[in-house]
Amino acid sequence: MTQLNPYLTFLGDCETAFNFYKSVFGGEFTYLGRFGEMPPQEGVTVNEADKDKIMHISLPINSNTILMGSDTGGDWANKTLIGNNISLSLNVDSKAEADRLFSALSEGGTITMPMEDTFWGDYFGMLTDKFKINWMISFNDKQS
Repeated sequence: MTQLNPYLTFLGDCETAFNFYKSVFGGEFTYLGRFGEMPPQEGVTVNEADKDKIMHISLPINSNTILMGSDTGGDWANKTLIGNNISLSLNVDSKAEADRLFSALSEGGTITMPMEDTFWGDYFGMLTDKFKINWMISFNDKQS
């Protein structure tokens, strides 16, 4: 079953915002990772100012919805403005479905990150569709 979740991007105050959301919705973070915890990657350098920023955080709201977010970081997110900082995140049941949705949604749009295997274990990609809506598509065979 495909799951659709909101993904919020912040300009450095993600942790503060998510602690607020946690106080409102309750629950516990199921994941909190910082940019400084990323394994070394060719061509990617995290500067000291960004190391403590949130790379990814997840807060379950109920059994069907997870509020997710991150701070902007590096060159891959330098165009974030408040107003374009919300993405729709699709978690799908298969790699084929991830590819199908990514291909269909990216038609006439802009690919931000092609579908690829990531260091956190997901097959993942990002795009902005032709209507300027940001999408993240993810498949993890360990969660299906």
